[in-house]
This record gives sequence, C-alpha cells and structure tokens, in this order.
Amino acid sequence: MSKNIILCGVGGQGTILASRLIATAAMDRKIPIKTAETIGMAQRGGSVFSHLRLGDGTNSPLIGKGEVDLIIGFEPGETVRQLPFLKKGGAVVVSSRPVMPVSAMIGQSNYDADAMIEYLKAHVERLTIVDADKAAKELGSAKVLNVVLLGAALRSGELGLSEEDLENAVRERVPEKFLELNKKALSWCMEVKNAN
Repeated sequence: MSKNIILCGVGGQGTILASRLIATAAMDRKIPIKTAETIGMAQRGGSVFSHLRLGDGTNSPLIGKGEVDLIIGFEPGETVRQLPFLKKGGAVVVSSRPVMPVSAMIGQSNYDADAMIEYLKAHVERLTIVDADKAAKELGSAKVLNVVLLGAALRSGELGLSEEDLENAVRERVPEKFLELNKKALSWCMEVKNAN
C-alpha cells in the first residue's frame, strides 16, 4: 500500500493533530510513514498544511504536483490552493465552512467561499463536502471538525486506514475527557449517506 495525502487549512483548525492521528494510526500498523508540516503564521490564522506519505519506497516526505491520492481540506480556499498536487482520479474531502483570511477581513481582498466550493465541484471528480455547521450542531462542538473530516476521509476509501485504526490513534493522542466526543466525531460522516 502506498498513499500520498495532504491536509490543509488555517491555524487553529486542528490540522496538525489530524495529521498526527493519521501518522500514529499508520505507525501502530507498522506502515512506514513520512510527514512534513508547514505551519508558518498558523497562530495568526495563516495557512497550515501537512504532507503524509504512507507505504514503502518513499525517500522524501514532500509530495510532488499531481501525486496526491487524497486532500483533506479544512477550509475551501486552502483546498483550492492545494489542487495542483491532486493526481487524476484523486479524492478531496473538504469542510464547507470558510475561514475568512485576514486580508479579506481588513478589506485588502475579496474572499468568496461559495465560489471556492463551486470551483472544487467543477474540477474534482471525487469530492466529498462535509457540512461543518451541521456536524458542529449535531455533535455539540465545532472543535472536533478535524476528526469529522478524518471520518469522511475513511469513507472516501483513499486513507488506507480503518475506523478502528483511527479510533486507536484518537485513544492514544486525545485526552480522556474528550475521547467519547472524538469517537462520535469520527463516526459522524459514516452515518451521513451523502456528505456533498
């Protein structure tokens, strides 16, 4: 098995924890994994992305353009920015909730999240759109969007891991008081028949 995955979003969305959950699950199954993270201005709402390469035969954690099997997008605009990395026939799982860039908030640029989602619909054959607001309402917390997206990624069939693998990783990495909420978040997309 060989999988190339990119996670992308903005600071504060749990992108790095999601990346570490995938890495933990892979290591627990003795799957070779290489990761690289770019967090830049993450604490100020800047771009965050992780490259993950699962399987044998990888010499570098960085993934080239056109080589990604799965993009997990925590934010629509950041997901569009990563599309050049997606291989033909690759899958994208994206949150519907936009995070307004600082430049748009102060009037230096426009940001139209609906246009980003429409662009993804037009350019990605295998697209899953996760209704982040619905998930937050039904789960009672917006803080587990990262785990909701991992559940949707499982459904895509491109993650290369099982729900049990990720549940075990959540158990290892998440404080016990948040364990049940995160387990519910992981299975939330499993229960949704059509996420897009």
